[in-house]
Amino acid sequence: MSASINRRLEQYTIKRPQEVLVVAAQVEGESDQVMIFRGFSSSLVRPTAFDPDVPVLPDEAVIVQIDRVEGPYDPQQPRYIAQGLSWPEMAALLDEVGV
Repeated sequence: MSASINRRLEQYTIKRPQEVLVVAAQVEGESDQVMIFRGFSSSLVRPTAFDPDVPVLPDEAVIVQIDRVEGPYDPQQPRYIAQGLSWPEMAALLDEVGV
């Protein structure tokens, strides 16, 4: 697998534009929460670089869990498709859509 975790997740949301991914991860020993929608990532905890080529989730990030949510995302009433997916579970979905 040559594509980064971040890039694969972004590609997934391009192929499934009706979904938002909410990723809980450990980055450099700190908790982070990242939203990925239609090919773009943004950290809800840490600063996000203006350059879209700088991954929000570095390859060293440890994925804690991923929630799949119907878009548009409403933080007050999220409509979950799946909650608490592990990286192996999400990786199977990524393989399914070819990213």
